[in-house]
Amino acid sequence: MKKDELLDRMATGALSRRQFSKALASVGLAMTVVPLTARSSRAQEQLTYFTWAGYDTSEFFPAYMEKHGSAPEMPLFADEQEALTKIRAGFSADVAHPCSGRIGLWRDAGVLQPIDTSRLSNWPDIFDGLRGINGAAAEGKQWFVPVDWGNTSIVYRTDLVDVEEDSWTLLWDERYAGKLSIGEDITDTAIIAGLVAGIPKERLYDMSDEEIARIREVLVKQRPLLRFYWSDNTTMEQALATGEVVASSAWNSSVVALKEQGVPVDYMNPKEGILAWCCGLVMTPTTDQVDKAYDLIDAIIAPEAGEWLITAMGYGHSNRKAFDLVSDDVLAERGLSRDPSKLLAEGIFSKDNKRLGDLQQMFSQVQAGL
Repeated sequence: MKKDELLDRMATGALSRRQFSKALASVGLAMTVVPLTARSSRAQEQLTYFTWAGYDTSEFFPAYMEKHGSAPEMPLFADEQEALTKIRAGFSADVAHPCSGRIGLWRDAGVLQPIDTSRLSNWPDIFDGLRGINGAAAEGKQWFVPVDWGNTSIVYRTDLVDVEEDSWTLLWDERYAGKLSIGEDITDTAIIAGLVAGIPKERLYDMSDEEIARIREVLVKQRPLLRFYWSDNTTMEQALATGEVVASSAWNSSVVALKEQGVPVDYMNPKEGILAWCCGLVMTPTTDQVDKAYDLIDAIIAPEAGEWLITAMGYGHSNRKAFDLVSDDVLAERGLSRDPSKLLAEGIFSKDNKRLGDLQQMFSQVQAGL
């Protein structure tokens, strides 16, 4: 696929997140080169939904399409820091799609306005455990509407790995030296290493200097066992498919992608705790499309949108009724239960890490062998 064709298909939402990542790699592009103004030719009255690749498809908001007849403009961001920087610099977005670990940062930056949940017909069906996640509801106001949630855990080749117990220590198992991988984003990797180091869960997002030093020791020990640190989940999936890597940290979507290829893999629920994340929708103070913004948010938290998300992406949805629309077999393949309340209650959800800068500096040194 040529570069221009890829960008055109991305702009129209014709590629899934996995297809988009693979296509990017095939033409040597990074997500950050995708122009934010890919749909700037549309009329000014169109809603702008600032989101991740893969969510920019009308299958994610069928009720909005039925009511308005066309999709909103959907510029993409590579990560939440990039999105926040652009919005603070004046980029006009009506609705954005950050994750719960950044709610406080976005609110403090003044780029959010409170959401009136009485205008959302599907709000009563949102899982209670997600409504107030990490400052989503604060100061008596709702700042964030939860939508998609998932996990970071270990995906491994069942035909190449002997698992004695579900544990994060598999990624430190010397039997598989040179065939292991972990994400190069310290956001998750620090928490995984912290669990292996025995740091209490309540300390993971506000560690002391001594605890960061313990994490460093764990990561230094792991480094020679790794095939690579992954930044592109497609590259990691390809390595698992060929057997170059036999176990890696991964998101739910990688399990779905590998099973679709017929690769024998399984997804762990580590005894130390499975990492969890939740992303959702926010409204900016500058929107002049308030009615359409509420229509889009309500459409995305509808059960039909959840059915698509679970089936196509392998992620959980915030609306409990979405799970009633998916078969037991599909839920089982994606590692989800019909009532995920226990998983939502027990997962270690990402939140603002008070020592993120120190952790990033430490991890850069470990990666460089210093």
